[in-house]
Amino acid sequence: MNEFARPPAVSQAPSSAGTYLDYAAVGRNAWWRYPLCVALALFLAVACPAVVILALILAHRWSADVLKFAQDPSHPVAFFTINGVLFFVLAAAFAAAIRLVHAKRFAEVLGAWRWRDFAVGFALWAATLVCLTLVDFVVAPAGFRISVSGQTAALALAAALALAVQTFAEEFIFRGYLTQGLLLATRRTAPTAVLSGLLFGAAHIPNGGPQAASATIFGIVFAVLAIRTGSIAFGYGLHFMNNLFGAVVVASGSDVFHGSPALFTQTTPQLMWWDTAVGAVALVAVAYGFLRRRPTEASSTPAWP
Repeated sequence: MNEFARPPAVSQAPSSAGTYLDYAAVGRNAWWRYPLCVALALFLAVACPAVVILALILAHRWSADVLKFAQDPSHPVAFFTINGVLFFVLAAAFAAAIRLVHAKRFAEVLGAWRWRDFAVGFALWAATLVCLTLVDFVVAPAGFRISVSGQTAALALAAALALAVQTFAEEFIFRGYLTQGLLLATRRTAPTAVLSGLLFGAAHIPNGGPQAASATIFGIVFAVLAIRTGSIAFGYGLHFMNNLFGAVVVASGSDVFHGSPALFTQTTPQLMWWDTAVGAVALVAVAYGFLRRRPTEASSTPAWP
């Protein structure tokens, strides 16, 4: 049995100074466990809501409007609440499947969690997004309008709660579980990050080309951050702020949050690829600066190439 060059016995959890590879090695990690775990998680994520919906239908308490509101940000409380619940179910399904298939605990997928890293990622990216938005405003001021309304306060609360869940679920699955599995297979940072980013980008293809390209770059950088810091905390803080800003502060007229009663709405389709490129450069700069000022505490990390 090939357990990625490790014995089949369950590995012990690393100390807080362990590398991300140490966290990845915890549990039972034969290659066949990964497709099995993903299949089980997706089954649970679909089956559990389906059972609840069926029960509501049989009790005559289900409304077809629920699905409509789940796709309409102009009804922010319903939109974000429904999507937050769905992502909570998805994260819980993966956590349960990982525990059953890999004998790996929730905390071991997170890595060496540090709330300070989360806060720094959140704050740094907030400042970056403000600067990037001001640049766009200077370039195309006619593309901005004030869209605050009586629903904005409710939007802010619902979005903060739901997006905290949504972005955590994505980090837990892509930068936690999948990146750790890829790292065990390759033992190298670069191929792991590229493969992880491509998977993340593929999941965003339904949102359009620019968003899929942006998600790929974000996924690569976030994977590098997770590997180098030994945790998904910094990337989660950055990811949470990125989505929260796009839902509550400046909503784009052409992305998944269009129609949201945010403080401002930006409709600049001519800048779509420009924003993708500039955002990618800014992300790399923020990640590089963070890693330069906060070198990993682990004694060693996987080689870059």
